[in-house]
Amino acid sequence: MPSISSATGDATAQHSGSGPATAERPLPPMTRDRPFAWLLLITGVVGWLASGTLVLEKLEVLKDPKHVTVCDVNPWISCGQVMQTWQSSVFGFPNMFIGIVAFAVIITTAMGILAGARFARWYWLGLQAGVTLGFAFVVWLWSQALYSIHILCPFCMIVWAAMIPLFVWVTVRNVSHGVIPLPAGPTRILGDSGWVLAALLYVAVIATIFFAFVQVFVGTSGY
Repeated sequence: MPSISSATGDATAQHSGSGPATAERPLPPMTRDRPFAWLLLITGVVGWLASGTLVLEKLEVLKDPKHVTVCDVNPWISCGQVMQTWQSSVFGFPNMFIGIVAFAVIITTAMGILAGARFARWYWLGLQAGVTLGFAFVVWLWSQALYSIHILCPFCMIVWAAMIPLFVWVTVRNVSHGVIPLPAGPTRILGDSGWVLAALLYVAVIATIFFAFVQVFVGTSGY
């Protein structure tokens, strides 16, 4: 069970489950308690607000199928049209309800760390599993939006943007703290490359959006 401690940050990786590769090794600054908690809080709040907005718009669409959502801009940028597709309710209910619950867990975790809570290894493994599954789901939704639906949902893209640093830094944090044991070399490289990995993922998303909608950007779409 999580326990409360007065410690507010760690300088070295000394958590249970740590191996020789991580013991007494200085932690990357972003994986220490307070910076990491603030990252969780910011990404969690951004993702929760975007998911909440989508929930409100989805409820309006359910009440009135002709409802124009706040992000219905043109044929290629439209939350309302995306909400009408089967991909928006993969599990039998709107996907944004998953975001409301999942990002609430992230926010709660962040607040716990800022309050001095210390979570057991099983909790971090569970959080890693949840974030990884969430990231994989977001990647799938992104691919569907670009190559199957051919419509972008702005608030969905905000969720994508929040998930990238969330996934990267939860993984880096767990490797750096020995929750996910790796040899010293890969652990050090990963710890030093968190923002680089996040930046590369952002570039990849922007590039794929550009090439998937190149006819819109170059003005050959007729709109």
